[in-house]
Amino acid sequence: MNKSELTDAIADEADISKASAARALDAALNAIQGSLQNGEPVALVGFGTFSVRERGARTGRNPRTGEEIEIAAAKLPAFKPGKALKDALN
Repeated sequence: MNKSELTDAIADEADISKASAARALDAALNAIQGSLQNGEPVALVGFGTFSVRERGARTGRNPRTGEEIEIAAAKLPAFKPGKALKDALN
């Protein structure tokens, strides 16, 4: 499912226009992104938790030349599914 299909599904489920559904989806995604940028996790009870994880710097290897390279530390988004979501899939 892509963003357009998700917007259509939201519009059908909530009985609102596709434009309103698109604005609501964009607002929700922007709110989640903003919270993660501030280092705050986003917990959606029954669905899961979005958080930021830090990956430390490490030494890698260029596969073409075999030369060692330094890979910088990075912050990565993470998602941990909630119990209700896990149960719905099984």
